[in-house]
Amino acid sequence: MSARNAGTRPSASAREVLRRHGRTFFAASHLLGPVHAERAAILYAFCRYVDDLADGAGDPESARARLSAVAWTLETGVSDDPHLAALLALQADTSMPIEPALALIAGLTSDLTPVRMPDEDALIRYAWQVAGTVGLMMCRVLDVDDPRAEPFAIDLGIAMQLTNIARDVGEDARMNRRYLPASWVGEIEPAAILLPSPSLEPTLREGTRRLLILAERYYASAEAGMGFLPPRARLGILTAARMYRAIGARIAASGYRSWDRRAVLGPLAKIHRAAGAVLAFVTERRLHRRDATHDARLQEALQGCVTGLAARRRAGNSA
Repeated sequence: MSARNAGTRPSASAREVLRRHGRTFFAASHLLGPVHAERAAILYAFCRYVDDLADGAGDPESARARLSAVAWTLETGVSDDPHLAALLALQADTSMPIEPALALIAGLTSDLTPVRMPDEDALIRYAWQVAGTVGLMMCRVLDVDDPRAEPFAIDLGIAMQLTNIARDVGEDARMNRRYLPASWVGEIEPAAILLPSPSLEPTLREGTRRLLILAERYYASAEAGMGFLPPRARLGILTAARMYRAIGARIAASGYRSWDRRAVLGPLAKIHRAAGAVLAFVTERRLHRRDATHDARLQEALQGCVTGLAARRRAGNSA
Protein backbone atom coordinates (compact mmCIF):
# COMPACT_ATOMS: atom_id res chain seq x y z
CA MET A 1 0.00 0.00 0.00
CA SER A 2 1.51 3.31 -1.00
CA ALA A 3 1.47 6.33 1.27
CA ARG A 4 -0.87 9.17 0.50
CA ASN A 5 0.47 12.64 -0.05
CA ALA A 6 2.20 13.91 3.02
CA GLY A 7 -0.18 16.85 3.36
CA THR A 8 1.09 18.84 6.30
CA ARG A 9 4.81 18.64 6.90
CA PRO A 10 5.86 18.61 10.53
CA SER A 11 7.82 21.53 11.82
CA ALA A 12 11.41 21.00 12.84
CA SER A 13 10.16 21.35 16.41
CA ALA A 14 7.93 18.27 16.03
CA ARG A 15 10.88 16.17 14.93
CA GLU A 16 12.93 17.62 17.78
CA VAL A 17 10.23 16.73 20.32
CA LEU A 18 10.35 13.15 19.06
CA ARG A 19 14.14 13.06 19.16
CA ARG A 20 14.38 14.47 22.70
CA HIS A 21 11.47 12.73 24.39
CA GLY A 22 10.80 9.60 22.34
CA ARG A 23 14.31 8.41 21.67
CA THR A 24 13.37 4.77 21.20
CA PHE A 25 10.66 5.54 18.67
CA PHE A 26 12.79 8.26 17.07
CA ALA A 27 15.45 5.66 16.31
CA ALA A 28 12.86 3.28 14.82
CA SER A 29 11.06 6.05 12.91
CA HIS A 30 13.92 6.27 10.42
CA LEU A 31 12.72 2.91 9.07
CA LEU A 32 9.18 4.12 8.43
CA GLY A 33 9.88 6.05 5.27
CA PRO A 34 9.76 9.86 5.00
CA VAL A 35 5.99 10.38 4.74
CA HIS A 36 5.06 8.07 7.59
CA ALA A 37 7.97 9.27 9.73
CA GLU A 38 6.81 12.87 9.32
CA ARG A 39 3.24 12.04 10.22
CA ALA A 40 4.37 10.01 13.22
CA ALA A 41 6.39 13.00 14.44
CA ILE A 42 3.28 15.21 14.30
CA LEU A 43 1.22 12.66 16.20
CA TYR A 44 3.94 12.16 18.80
CA ALA A 45 4.34 15.92 19.28
CA PHE A 46 0.60 16.25 19.90
CA CYS A 47 0.62 13.40 22.41
CA ARG A 48 3.58 14.94 24.18
CA TYR A 49 1.87 18.33 24.20
CA VAL A 50 -1.27 17.10 25.93
CA ASP A 51 0.79 14.95 28.30
CA ASP A 52 2.76 18.03 29.31
CA LEU A 53 -0.49 19.94 29.83
CA ALA A 54 -1.56 17.26 32.29
CA ASP A 55 1.72 16.96 34.16
CA GLY A 56 3.17 20.44 33.81
CA ALA A 57 0.34 22.62 35.08
CA GLY A 58 0.67 24.30 38.45
CA ASP A 59 -2.45 22.64 39.84
CA PRO A 60 -4.89 19.89 38.80
CA GLU A 61 -7.79 22.26 38.16
CA SER A 62 -5.72 24.34 35.76
CA ALA A 63 -4.58 21.19 33.96
CA ARG A 64 -8.15 19.90 33.78
CA ALA A 65 -9.33 23.18 32.27
CA ARG A 66 -6.56 23.14 29.67
CA LEU A 67 -7.25 19.55 28.65
CA SER A 68 -10.96 20.29 28.44
CA ALA A 69 -10.18 23.22 26.14
CA VAL A 70 -8.08 20.95 23.92
CA ALA A 71 -10.91 18.42 23.70
CA TRP A 72 -13.37 21.17 22.76
CA THR A 73 -10.99 22.48 20.12
CA LEU A 74 -10.57 19.03 18.57
CA GLU A 75 -14.32 18.56 18.43
CA THR A 76 -14.86 21.92 16.73
CA GLY A 77 -11.96 21.31 14.35
CA VAL A 78 -10.54 24.85 14.40
CA SER A 79 -7.45 26.07 16.24
CA ASP A 80 -4.64 28.58 15.93
CA ASP A 81 -2.53 26.61 18.42
CA PRO A 82 0.26 25.10 16.27
CA HIS A 83 0.18 21.74 18.09
CA LEU A 84 -3.56 21.34 17.65
CA ALA A 85 -3.63 22.79 14.15
CA ALA A 86 -1.00 20.25 13.08
CA LEU A 87 -3.03 17.40 14.55
CA LEU A 88 -6.21 18.63 12.85
CA ALA A 89 -4.37 18.91 9.54
CA LEU A 90 -3.05 15.39 9.99
CA GLN A 91 -6.58 14.21 10.74
CA ALA A 92 -7.87 15.78 7.55
CA ASP A 93 -5.00 14.39 5.48
CA THR A 94 -5.40 10.81 6.72
CA SER A 95 -9.12 10.65 7.58
CA MET A 96 -8.05 9.85 11.12
CA PRO A 97 -11.03 9.79 13.51
CA ILE A 98 -10.77 12.30 16.35
CA GLU A 99 -12.44 10.04 18.94
CA PRO A 100 -9.20 8.25 19.95
CA ALA A 101 -7.57 11.61 20.67
CA LEU A 102 -10.51 12.55 22.89
CA ALA A 103 -10.22 9.23 24.72
CA LEU A 104 -6.51 9.93 25.21
CA ILE A 105 -7.32 13.28 26.78
CA ALA A 106 -9.85 11.60 29.08
CA GLY A 107 -7.15 9.17 30.22
CA LEU A 108 -4.70 11.98 30.93
CA THR A 109 -7.42 13.84 32.82
CA SER A 110 -7.89 10.81 35.07
CA ASP A 111 -4.25 11.20 36.13
CA LEU A 112 -5.04 14.57 37.70
CA THR A 113 -6.52 12.88 40.75
CA PRO A 114 -4.44 10.57 42.95
CA VAL A 115 -4.09 7.26 41.11
CA ARG A 116 -4.69 4.03 43.01
CA MET A 117 -5.24 1.35 40.36
CA PRO A 118 -7.71 -1.18 41.76
CA ASP A 119 -7.31 -4.21 39.51
CA GLU A 120 -5.98 -5.58 36.25
CA ASP A 121 -9.07 -4.70 34.21
CA ALA A 122 -8.82 -1.05 35.29
CA LEU A 123 -5.12 -1.10 34.37
CA ILE A 124 -5.88 -2.39 30.87
CA ARG A 125 -8.59 0.23 30.38
CA TYR A 126 -6.19 2.98 31.42
CA ALA A 127 -3.45 1.65 29.11
CA TRP A 128 -6.00 1.63 26.28
CA GLN A 129 -6.95 5.26 26.95
CA VAL A 130 -3.45 6.67 26.99
CA ALA A 131 -1.70 4.35 24.51
CA GLY A 132 -4.07 1.93 22.78
CA THR A 133 -5.81 4.97 21.32
CA VAL A 134 -2.49 6.12 19.91
CA GLY A 135 -2.23 2.75 18.19
CA LEU A 136 -5.58 3.43 16.55
CA MET A 137 -4.42 6.83 15.35
CA MET A 138 -1.18 5.32 14.05
CA CYS A 139 -3.21 3.02 11.81
CA ARG A 140 -4.34 6.04 9.80
CA VAL A 141 -0.94 7.72 10.03
CA LEU A 142 0.51 4.62 8.37
CA ASP A 143 -2.28 4.34 5.76
CA VAL A 144 -3.78 1.20 7.28
CA ASP A 145 -7.46 1.03 6.40
CA ASP A 146 -8.18 -2.63 7.14
CA PRO A 147 -10.28 -2.68 10.35
CA ARG A 148 -8.80 -6.08 11.20
CA ALA A 149 -5.56 -4.27 12.06
CA GLU A 150 -7.07 -2.13 14.81
CA PRO A 151 -7.19 -4.67 17.67
CA PHE A 152 -3.52 -5.50 17.10
CA ALA A 153 -2.62 -1.81 17.06
CA ILE A 154 -4.45 -1.35 20.36
CA ASP A 155 -2.54 -4.30 21.81
CA LEU A 156 0.81 -2.77 20.88
CA GLY A 157 -0.13 0.50 22.56
CA ILE A 158 -1.22 -1.37 25.70
CA ALA A 159 2.00 -3.41 25.73
CA MET A 160 4.17 -0.31 25.48
CA GLN A 161 2.22 1.46 28.21
CA LEU A 162 2.58 -1.51 30.54
CA THR A 163 6.33 -1.39 29.88
CA ASN A 164 6.31 2.33 30.69
CA ILE A 165 4.51 1.68 33.97
CA ALA A 166 6.95 -1.09 34.90
CA ARG A 167 9.87 1.24 34.17
CA ASP A 168 8.42 4.24 36.05
CA VAL A 169 7.15 2.77 39.33
CA GLY A 170 9.19 5.24 41.38
CA GLU A 171 8.67 8.22 39.08
CA ASP A 172 4.91 7.69 39.17
CA ALA A 173 4.96 7.33 42.95
CA ARG A 174 6.58 10.76 43.21
CA MET A 175 3.52 12.08 41.35
CA ASN A 176 1.15 10.37 43.82
CA ARG A 177 0.29 7.60 41.39
CA ARG A 178 0.26 3.84 41.86
CA TYR A 179 -0.53 1.92 38.70
CA LEU A 180 0.40 -1.44 40.20
CA PRO A 181 -3.07 -2.91 40.81
CA ALA A 182 -4.18 -3.28 44.40
CA SER A 183 -5.41 -6.75 43.49
CA TRP A 184 -1.73 -7.63 42.94
CA VAL A 185 0.15 -5.63 45.57
CA GLY A 186 -2.45 -4.42 48.06
CA GLU A 187 -3.43 -0.85 48.91
CA ILE A 188 0.13 0.51 48.95
CA GLU A 189 0.49 4.28 49.17
CA PRO A 190 2.94 5.90 46.75
CA ALA A 191 4.99 7.35 49.60
CA ALA A 192 5.76 3.81 50.74
CA ILE A 193 6.98 2.91 47.26
CA LEU A 194 9.60 5.64 47.28
CA LEU A 195 11.33 4.23 50.35
CA PRO A 196 10.06 0.66 50.58
CA SER A 197 10.64 -1.40 53.66
CA PRO A 198 12.52 -4.68 53.25
CA SER A 199 9.21 -6.51 53.57
CA LEU A 200 7.62 -4.43 50.80
CA GLU A 201 10.37 -4.82 48.22
CA PRO A 202 9.39 -8.39 47.20
CA THR A 203 5.81 -7.21 46.65
CA LEU A 204 6.96 -4.39 44.37
CA ARG A 205 9.24 -6.72 42.45
CA GLU A 206 6.45 -9.24 41.98
CA GLY A 207 4.00 -6.56 40.85
CA THR A 208 6.51 -5.27 38.31
CA ARG A 209 7.20 -8.80 37.13
CA ARG A 210 3.49 -9.37 36.57
CA LEU A 211 3.29 -6.13 34.57
CA LEU A 212 5.97 -7.36 32.20
CA ILE A 213 4.43 -10.82 31.87
CA LEU A 214 1.15 -9.16 30.97
CA ALA A 215 2.90 -6.84 28.51
CA GLU A 216 4.41 -9.86 26.75
CA ARG A 217 0.94 -11.20 25.94
CA TYR A 218 0.09 -7.95 24.19
CA TYR A 219 3.43 -7.70 22.39
CA ALA A 220 2.94 -11.23 21.05
CA SER A 221 -0.51 -10.31 19.77
CA ALA A 222 0.80 -7.13 18.16
CA GLU A 223 3.48 -9.04 16.28
CA ALA A 224 0.84 -11.44 14.96
CA GLY A 225 -0.86 -8.46 13.31
CA MET A 226 2.22 -6.85 11.77
CA GLY A 227 1.23 -8.11 8.33
CA PHE A 228 -1.57 -5.55 8.14
CA LEU A 229 1.01 -2.74 7.96
CA PRO A 230 2.65 -1.51 4.75
CA PRO A 231 6.03 -3.30 4.40
CA ARG A 232 8.34 -0.42 5.30
CA ALA A 233 6.13 0.76 8.14
CA ARG A 234 5.97 -2.86 9.28
CA LEU A 235 9.73 -2.91 9.76
CA GLY A 236 9.73 0.40 11.64
CA ILE A 237 6.94 -0.58 14.02
CA LEU A 238 8.43 -4.03 14.59
CA THR A 239 11.73 -2.38 15.48
CA ALA A 240 10.06 0.02 17.91
CA ALA A 241 8.19 -2.85 19.55
CA ARG A 242 11.34 -4.94 19.90
CA MET A 243 13.18 -2.00 21.48
CA TYR A 244 10.39 -1.46 23.99
CA ARG A 245 10.39 -5.16 24.85
CA ALA A 246 14.11 -4.82 25.52
CA ILE A 247 13.34 -2.20 28.19
CA GLY A 248 11.30 -4.86 29.96
CA ALA A 249 14.27 -7.23 29.74
CA ARG A 250 16.46 -4.56 31.36
CA ILE A 251 13.96 -4.20 34.19
CA ALA A 252 13.93 -7.96 34.69
CA ALA A 253 17.74 -8.03 34.72
CA SER A 254 17.72 -5.51 37.59
CA GLY A 255 15.54 -7.82 39.66
CA TYR A 256 12.35 -5.91 38.73
CA ARG A 257 13.55 -2.96 40.78
CA SER A 258 12.30 0.31 39.30
CA TRP A 259 11.26 2.34 42.33
CA ASP A 260 14.71 3.95 42.62
CA ARG A 261 16.06 3.59 39.09
CA ARG A 262 14.87 3.82 35.48
CA ALA A 263 15.82 1.24 32.87
CA VAL A 264 17.16 2.69 29.62
CA LEU A 265 18.57 1.27 26.40
CA GLY A 266 21.96 2.53 25.30
CA PRO A 267 22.91 3.04 21.65
CA LEU A 268 24.51 -0.39 21.29
CA ALA A 269 21.46 -2.12 22.74
CA LYS A 270 19.22 -0.24 20.31
CA ILE A 271 21.41 -1.23 17.38
CA HIS A 272 21.31 -4.85 18.54
CA ARG A 273 17.53 -4.84 18.80
CA ALA A 274 17.15 -3.09 15.45
CA ALA A 275 19.39 -5.69 13.81
CA GLY A 276 17.32 -8.45 15.38
CA ALA A 277 14.13 -6.86 14.07
CA VAL A 278 15.57 -6.62 10.55
CA LEU A 279 16.61 -10.28 10.69
CA ALA A 280 13.16 -11.31 11.88
CA PHE A 281 11.57 -9.18 9.17
CA VAL A 282 13.56 -11.02 6.52
CA THR A 283 13.30 -14.56 7.88
CA GLU A 284 9.97 -14.88 9.72
CA ARG A 285 7.06 -15.30 7.33
CA ARG A 286 4.52 -14.93 10.15
CA LEU A 287 5.30 -11.22 10.32
CA HIS A 288 3.97 -10.76 6.79
CA ARG A 289 0.77 -12.78 7.01
CA ARG A 290 -2.58 -10.98 6.90
CA ASP A 291 -4.75 -13.78 8.22
CA ALA A 292 -4.15 -13.44 11.96
CA THR A 293 -7.19 -13.81 14.20
CA HIS A 294 -7.17 -11.52 17.20
CA ASP A 295 -7.54 -13.06 20.66
CA ALA A 296 -10.61 -11.23 21.94
CA ARG A 297 -9.78 -12.22 25.52
CA LEU A 298 -7.02 -9.61 25.53
CA GLN A 299 -9.59 -6.84 25.21
CA GLU A 300 -12.45 -8.17 27.31
CA ALA A 301 -11.90 -5.31 29.76
CA LEU A 302 -12.34 -2.82 26.89
CA GLN A 303 -15.70 -3.93 25.54
CA GLY A 304 -17.55 -0.83 26.72
CA CYS A 305 -14.67 1.46 25.77
CA VAL A 306 -14.23 0.22 22.22
CA THR A 307 -17.94 -0.07 21.44
CA GLY A 308 -18.50 3.40 22.89
CA LEU A 309 -15.74 4.80 20.69
CA ALA A 310 -17.23 3.14 17.62
CA ALA A 311 -20.70 4.45 18.46
CA ARG A 312 -19.35 7.97 18.88
CA ARG A 313 -17.57 7.70 15.53
CA ARG A 314 -20.75 6.51 13.78
CA ALA A 315 -22.73 9.35 15.35
CA GLY A 316 -20.16 11.86 14.15
CA ASN A 317 -20.21 10.47 10.63
CA SER A 318 -24.00 10.72 10.43
CA ALA A 319 -24.16 14.25 11.85
